Amino acid sequence: MLVTVALVLLLPMQLLCESQTQTPVFTKDYCVVGAGPSGLQMGYFFEQSNRDYVIFERSDTAGYFYTKYPRHRKLISINKRHTGKTNKEFNFRHDWNSLISHDESLQIKHYSKEFFPHADVMVQYLKDYAEKFQLNIQYNTNIVNIKRAPDSSRDATKFIVLDQRNQTYECRNMVISTGIFTPNEPEFKGMEHSVGYEDMSIDTDDYEGKTVLILGRGNSAFETADHIIASTNLIHMVARSRIKLSWETHYVGDLRAVNNGLLDTYQLKSLDGVMEAPVEEIKLVKKDGKIYVDIWDEYGNTNDSSDSHDKSEPIDNFSAREPYDAVLRCLGFKFDFSIFDDEIRPSANRGKNPGKYPHLKDDYEATGVPGLFFAGTNSHSVDYKLSAGGFIHGFRYTARALWRLLEVRNHGVAWPSVSGPTTNLLDQIIKRVNEASGIYQMFGVLGDVIVLKDGGTRYEYFEEFPVKLIPNFKEKAGKDADEIIVVLLEYGKNFSGPGKDIFRGDRATGEPMDAHNSNFLHPVLYYYSHLPTKAEMRKTTPMFNILPRPVLIHHIVEDFLTLWTAPNSHLLPLRRYLETVTGQDLRNFYQEECFALAMTSQQLPLSCQLYGDSMALSGGRMAKMNNEMAGTMSVGL
Repeated sequence: MLVTVALVLLLPMQLLCESQTQTPVFTKDYCVVGAGPSGLQMGYFFEQSNRDYVIFERSDTAGYFYTKYPRHRKLISINKRHTGKTNKEFNFRHDWNSLISHDESLQIKHYSKEFFPHADVMVQYLKDYAEKFQLNIQYNTNIVNIKRAPDSSRDATKFIVLDQRNQTYECRNMVISTGIFTPNEPEFKGMEHSVGYEDMSIDTDDYEGKTVLILGRGNSAFETADHIIASTNLIHMVARSRIKLSWETHYVGDLRAVNNGLLDTYQLKSLDGVMEAPVEEIKLVKKDGKIYVDIWDEYGNTNDSSDSHDKSEPIDNFSAREPYDAVLRCLGFKFDFSIFDDEIRPSANRGKNPGKYPHLKDDYEATGVPGLFFAGTNSHSVDYKLSAGGFIHGFRYTARALWRLLEVRNHGVAWPSVSGPTTNLLDQIIKRVNEASGIYQMFGVLGDVIVLKDGGTRYEYFEEFPVKLIPNFKEKAGKDADEIIVVLLEYGKNFSGPGKDIFRGDRATGEPMDAHNSNFLHPVLYYYSHLPTKAEMRKTTPMFNILPRPVLIHHIVEDFLTLWTAPNSHLLPLRRYLETVTGQDLRNFYQEECFALAMTSQQLPLSCQLYGDSMALSGGRMAKMNNEMAGTMSVGL
């Protein structure tokens, strides 16, 4: 018996040792683990740029996660099929489920008319996406171990990947896109009397006439409550902290209105209720088919203890004093670190909800592990509770940012940009803030960077750059920069948060002079005469100052329609800001006005200079006009 146990224990070690000497099945520049939404999005970009990549998927289909989750099958990402606009980029702002591609048929609006589609729709969509672009996916390949190759170095990273069949693969760069699927299971007494979200019955008949306790207070908890509420006697919820509503916090991962029906029945006193207590301090006791709940105090005593520390009587109106028929754990998920060898296992995130995500740098690379990158929900530690990077409508853009960073780093392909005379800059900015989806959904994280050149007469425009990387702009974007303007979308500093009255009477302003007090999402421009330093960036705090103090800052006043085109309220203040920053007159003039200004001014506005230059190069009327002016001035007229 002992010999058998020893052999079983040694088997994984033996497989690992064999993999060290086994010849890899193949070598790839990029190995993506997981064929969920973010894995497919990365695959799309690698495919379009003709890179050497593979996507490993443990199941036989793309988007396997959605075959089971959410358990009650309704997505909470909106499918807004109509906006009244024809601009494709603007419409993508309000499509929270589709991935980026050049094929307009691959949008969720063509798969479902539901505002919150069924999860099976997502499964079919992701399968079609993978097949349409012929992404290089190796199905039924479960990656069980990732380690650094013996000849790997910081400048030439290399990983050895082991699958469930003991086959090895060699990868120069790893992109982990597995999502978070490991249930949170805090230990508490009597846990065996509860059922996890991943295993609970979704048949409402199983809850008919039952009294139910739900542990947790996120969307999975309220999704479960909404699903069974019509069958139960009552539902109680308990969790450590207060409810955080997404329309209060402006964070889409907090409780969404689509799931919060139980709040009505609680506040309107229809038996259901919400309580606060640490789950770890709960004790479940099963007696005569019923489950009783108690709470441990700081001395280790429970409410019904006859030997309490202060010898006081138990509380006779304890909120959970009546027994329950079922206790359901809906405590969310966390990242699975087990696939990594000890040497390269990333550290877990700190701060809010520690241990939920891997700890990453601002370029989505694991801290201390060169060449190990994360995409999708896994990368949300970079913007957790700050933006939408944990969800498809956010991470499709952070995935594109990661791909662009890898293009610069590994292939010398600079971040895409457009250039032009500064007279075009106002129109370019207005077009972006009114239409762009990336900076709209990843507010405060991705921003447009404008590099000013030639004394402020020209600019180069870089879209959706991770703003925390600005001190390393040359390295990360592959282009020089010094004098810059950063365009971000931001909420007001003191507007969002649990318990905030976001419906108060003075919640919005329409006065351009009061634009800095705007609360709703609005454009903010930061001007720097030199790139901020790394030290300056480290001093920023996302809730109060996203970027270091600029030389000049400009808020475009919030707009109810999120349409920043008003001539006096939006355009004129922005033009004057840009004129101050660039030192140029950015007004546009007709040819005759340029002639008059040439006769009366020593310095022509930039638009007249550019118009004159273009006409002179083409031998046009402006060149003739300049000659006439010179002749007139030579005779003293």
